[in-house]
Order: sequence, then structure tokens, then C-alpha cells
Amino acid sequence: MGLRNKKFAIGLVSVGALLLAACGGSDGDSAGGTETIRIARNNWTASAIEVEVVKQLIEANLGNPVEIVDIDENAMIPGMSTGDIDANVEVWPSGFTPDEQAFVDDGSVVNMGELGAIGKIGWFVTPNALEQFPQLSSWEGLKDPEVVKAFATAATGTQGRLLSMDPSFSSYEEPMAKNLGLDFKVQYSGSEAATQAEIIAATEAGKPVIMYYWMPSAAVGKYGLINIKLPAPTVDCAAETDKCDGDYPEDLLFKVASAKLEAKDAKVFNFFKKFKFTTEDQLSTLGPVEIDGRPASEIAAEWIAANEATWSEWFK
Repeated sequence: MGLRNKKFAIGLVSVGALLLAACGGSDGDSAGGTETIRIARNNWTASAIEVEVVKQLIEANLGNPVEIVDIDENAMIPGMSTGDIDANVEVWPSGFTPDEQAFVDDGSVVNMGELGAIGKIGWFVTPNALEQFPQLSSWEGLKDPEVVKAFATAATGTQGRLLSMDPSFSSYEEPMAKNLGLDFKVQYSGSEAATQAEIIAATEAGKPVIMYYWMPSAAVGKYGLINIKLPAPTVDCAAETDKCDGDYPEDLLFKVASAKLEAKDAKVFNFFKKFKFTTEDQLSTLGPVEIDGRPASEIAAEWIAANEATWSEWFK
């Protein structure tokens, strides 16, 4: 999946002005909604951008106040089943567990359809890793004792370090490393930002890094991260995590909502069903936030200003 940056045809306009221009002319009934809508925000950049787009559009076009709720993946779906959380717009199927699917099956959580973006979680290495160790063109190169030694840190001793991210993510690094016979120890950075800081520091020091990461992401393009292709798993990793022995699948990202949302506000429910944020939309917005350090709310406002023909259809 190639990464392409788009240039925004937007001048240096304040966020407030952008929102006024983008949302003021919608056909939606901005006086209608009164119920507060609570949207889950997960610990990655694309989620932060998407919930800002949703918040700004709902508040400007439907009139509902929107509360963004920071919550980990494990608590999000149960909270949605009770109605404490109304919706989440980016779910990765490879991390959607059987326990979570049970809430969809019992009707308390609704699958709201595909988001429009395609994702790929996996193990990525910095370019200097392949330069130093060409055998990493195959995952089996990770078994080479010299490779293991190169990835070792003071904290992992003689084992290589496999850097994961947030412990609350539905990831399988520990069983994968064990079941593939790799002499690697998993450590957690804690967040996407912390992993990026590690990439920068290690690249400047000429130290190779192998990590859990995903596409689409601005970091993959900026730092030239390379996805190591792992073998296909022999089990369903979400259902039999301890037996997981292979790569993450390609993910068609989807949306979920509380079944209670339709009765709470049918217009908001309809909006979530129609909302889309494609791979191209992600690629055009991730860079300004991840690389340039601009606020997600500001980039969301720019996207709204540039895409009225798209989002106006979501309110019909």
C-alpha cells in the first residue's frame, strides 16, 4: 500500500473560519439534536482525526453536543452495549475479539458498515535493519543469532527486543514470537507517539528496531519502515491468542454503534451509518498531525472545508 501525501488547497485561515465556511451551508437541521453524543477515541492518530471530523460535523449540522471519550479497546464495546458510549468509527477486524463480537451477535452493539479505509497491522523494521542484515528480507532472518544480538537492549539481555505499543491493544506479539521460535522479548512503548520517538532515536544512533506498527500511517512513509511478511497463522489469533503463529490479516476497517443510539437520536444514527473516511483521507490527514505536529481538530476542520460535496451526503 503506497503512501501519498496530498497538498491542501487551504490558505492560512483560522479553524473557526474554516468551520463556519464548511458547515454553515449544510442541508442538515442544525437546530434538531439535543442529546449529548459520546464518541470513543482510541490511542492512535487516525482515530483522533476521525472523531474530530465527526464531532465538528454533528455539532454544526445536527446541533448535538459531542463528547469525545478516551477509552481503551477492551472497555469500548461493553460500554457501547450499555449505551454509555454511542459510537466508534474505526474498528480493526483483526483485533475484534470473540467476546466483543458477542455484543454484536446479541444486538446490543450494531455493526455500522465499512469505514472505507484498508489497514494492515504487522511487524516493521527500520531501513537500517535491512541494510545491516539482508536476511531480514524473510522473517526467518529473525532466527539468526547475529540479528537477535543486534536487536537486543540492556533490558532484554541476550534476547532481541520486539517493540509493541499500548498493552491494551488487541495484539499478539508475545505468542507470535514464542510460536515462531524467535528469541525475542516483547516490550511496550505505551503509545504511538512513544514508538515514533523510539524510531527517531534509534535511527539517529544507527540502531535497528523491529516493532508493531500499521499502514496507513505517516510514520511508515516518513521513516521508510518496512513490513516484514510473516507466515499465515494456522489458527484464528483473536479466538486462540496463545496459539497465534502468524501474520495479521489485511483489515477492512468498520464502524460500530450502540443499539440504543437509534432511539436516542435517529439522525445521528443515520449519520454514522453513512460516514466514510477512506485510506486516501487518512493519508492526506495523518502527515500534518504525526509529522508536522498540528492539532487533529485543526486538520479535521481543513478536511471538512475541502470536502463538503462528500460529507453533505451523510446528512440526507
